[in-house]
Amino acid sequence: MEPDEDGRLLAKPALEQEGIRFLQNTGWLLSNYGWYLLFTLIILYLIFQKLSSNFRVMRQRSMDASVASSIEPDVVVKQQEALAAARLRMQEELNKQAEKYKEKLKQLEEEKRRQKIEMWESMQEGKSYKGNARKWPEQKPEPGSSSSSAIRKPKPDRKPLRGGGYNPLTGEGGGTCSWRPGRRGPSSGG
Repeated sequence: MEPDEDGRLLAKPALEQEGIRFLQNTGWLLSNYGWYLLFTLIILYLIFQKLSSNFRVMRQRSMDASVASSIEPDVVVKQQEALAAARLRMQEELNKQAEKYKEKLKQLEEEKRRQKIEMWESMQEGKSYKGNARKWPEQKPEPGSSSSSAIRKPKPDRKPLRGGGYNPLTGEGGGTCSWRPGRRGPSSGG
C-alpha cells in the first residue's frame, strides 16, 4: 500500500471502517453458509404464509360465530321445523317401500307354497313333478290315444360344445395352449 492510501483509510471515520469489516465478515459467512441460510429463509417464509392464512381463517370463523349468535330465534325454529318435516317425509317413504317389499315377499312365499302343493298332488297321482316345474303348455291328448302316450314336444337339435375328438387328458385338439409337466429329478441349482 502506498502512504496515500493508508492515510485515506486512516482518515475515514471509524464507523465506516467498522462497516467495511462487517461486510468482509458477512461475505465470509455467506460464502460458507449461504445455502443453509437460503433454505432456512425459504422455510421460514412458507411457515409464515401458512400461519397467516390459518390466522385469517380463524378470525373469519370467530366473526361468523359472532354473527351466527345474533340470528333471530324465529328463523332457527323455522329451519328446525322444516328439517323435521323433511325427515318425516323420508321416513314415510321408507315405510311405504318396506310395506311393498313385505307384500312382495308374501306373494313369493304364497307362490312357492302353491307350487309345493301342486308338486305334492302330482306326485300323489304318479306324475313327475319336474315336468310341472317347466310349465310347458298343456297338450290335450287325442281321443284315440292313451294318457301315457301323450304327444311330447321334440327337443331342438343342439350342437355339442366341443368336437367329438376332444380329450383333455391327451393335450391335443383342445386349444392353443398345452401344459407339460416338468422334468423329474433334482433341480439343477449347483
